[in-house]
Amino acid sequence: MHERGFFVCIEGLDGCGKTTQAKLLTQKLKKTRDAVYTTEPTHGKIGRFIRKQCLQAQKRWPSAVEALLFAADRFEHVENEIVPWLKEGKLVISDRYLYSSLAYQGAAGLDLSWISSLNKHAVIPDLAIFIDASAEMVVQRLKRERSVMENLETLRGVRDMYLRLVKNRDLTMIDGNASRQEVADRISELVLNSLMRTY
Repeated sequence: MHERGFFVCIEGLDGCGKTTQAKLLTQKLKKTRDAVYTTEPTHGKIGRFIRKQCLQAQKRWPSAVEALLFAADRFEHVENEIVPWLKEGKLVISDRYLYSSLAYQGAAGLDLSWISSLNKHAVIPDLAIFIDASAEMVVQRLKRERSVMENLETLRGVRDMYLRLVKNRDLTMIDGNASRQEVADRISELVLNSLMRTY
């Protein structure tokens, strides 16, 4: 086991395949390393509230309230899961993280520096990956009941914010139009190369 852990987050629009890819990556890493999967919103009290009362609401909440709720949930996530696991030397794979707040609430008009200040407690990932897919594609994929944030106009704005974060080198982009296996292979390559540089 490594003396320090390694933290990866996978970002993207709902329907881009990020949850599938985060779980596939965790399964692959578990064959040779101590890897754990986690997600945001979390399954804690605040995360469950967000899922039920915010994401599944009839009308979207004010973006500032969303940002505050997600920041509170993330604080618990970092303190109760991410930091303890990293101290144990685990490889932590998070399905969504800080960049989701910057993209979704940033696209709703909130100042990115304010969102960042709410999340100053957040551990910076060793590797942050963005799976890129068009808003039109993910809307077609989302056959289930969509959340309040999953309409074409909103998703286009969110994707633009993610691409801005890629341009700023906060995120590493992967083409989500490729096959599931091709995306998985590319993510594995990025993670393994980053691990080699780290250790």
